[in-house]
Amino acid sequence: MSTTPRIAIIGAGPGGLVCARVLQQHGVPVTVFERESDLNSRSQGGTLDIHEDTGQVALRAAGLFDRFLALSRPEGQQWRLYDRHANLIRHDQADEGDWSRPEIDRGQLRTLLLDSLAPGTVRWGHCVRAVTPLPHGVARLHHHDGAVEDFDLVIGADGAWSRVRPALSDAQPSYTGVTMVEVHFNDVEHRHPGIARLVGGGTMSAKAGRRGLVLQRNSNGHVRGYIIFRGPQDWHAGLDLADTESVRARLLAQYQGWDESLLDILRDNEGGFLNRPMFVLPVPHMWQRVPGITLLGDAAHLMPPVGVGANLALLDGAELAQAIIGHPTIDQALDAYESVMLPRATDNAKTAQQMLTTLIPDTDSEAAAFPHTLWPASTRPDSGPAHTS
Repeated sequence: MSTTPRIAIIGAGPGGLVCARVLQQHGVPVTVFERESDLNSRSQGGTLDIHEDTGQVALRAAGLFDRFLALSRPEGQQWRLYDRHANLIRHDQADEGDWSRPEIDRGQLRTLLLDSLAPGTVRWGHCVRAVTPLPHGVARLHHHDGAVEDFDLVIGADGAWSRVRPALSDAQPSYTGVTMVEVHFNDVEHRHPGIARLVGGGTMSAKAGRRGLVLQRNSNGHVRGYIIFRGPQDWHAGLDLADTESVRARLLAQYQGWDESLLDILRDNEGGFLNRPMFVLPVPHMWQRVPGITLLGDAAHLMPPVGVGANLALLDGAELAQAIIGHPTIDQALDAYESVMLPRATDNAKTAQQMLTTLIPDTDSEAAAFPHTLWPASTRPDSGPAHTS
């Protein structure tokens, strides 16, 4: 870059943070705007397996790979598949020394990235209302408090409901027809031994037709569960989602005939139920170049949470930073970045949609529950769903 550009990243998720880290490593200043008030203002979601050809590439570019390995859990790569009668259909385990997809809690990954940035990089509690392009490639950031700031580049890393995206595209996320309801279990070895046996050291999935159950082991004896089913977005109509027992009764009615050990996922959770309908962006999602504005991660290519979203966000962030560093102008950098990112996102989004249809088909037939090619070793999905923000 021939001159030092003014760069703003909207959203302090993994993709935005790794972009900021790579830029700072090369002496390029950047400001990250995050609507959350601080690091601990909300739960960061479940565990991720970081793939060697995407997420790990980004962490190496950021100079954080060794620190990531020290936090990760290679033993968490195992995956158990059950039918609705709790019969174990398949058990995949990583070989000794296999670090192709080690697990890490989302919160741990985010903290690792935040700690790598210069103090003051993230401006917490700053909610962006909109971005508008100005002449000469400048983009204006509109804050919710009415303040405005101008930048040479605004990067939308602000997730599914991005406030940056409308400057580039009219696309809006649409409901997939599949909903996840999240549950939690603490100190599982002592308080929920049945859940501990089901999940093992990694992730388990049980499914039949339009319904499934997923457990994923996090660090410190914590397990997250996901009750996943096809149905209307308002499946809870007439219920107060804060009324835990009423929600439990409605969910249990959907899983009649499932094994008692699996029904414990719905019966024994600690706390309430968190409703998380799945949304996706159109495929392909493309836009005409708007100087000084681009997107990465879910803001650019929201897809079903079957294992690629966070990894692509990390790779997007690292590659965008490298393009900025390696080209003399922002426009040339965006040409290089978007020409690779957009077709890659399209290919992965198509695969993710196909996988979601296979995992949760629009049929109650159990004949198609476990096709032999569902989880070949080279394409096993990420360790369970995790919500986007």
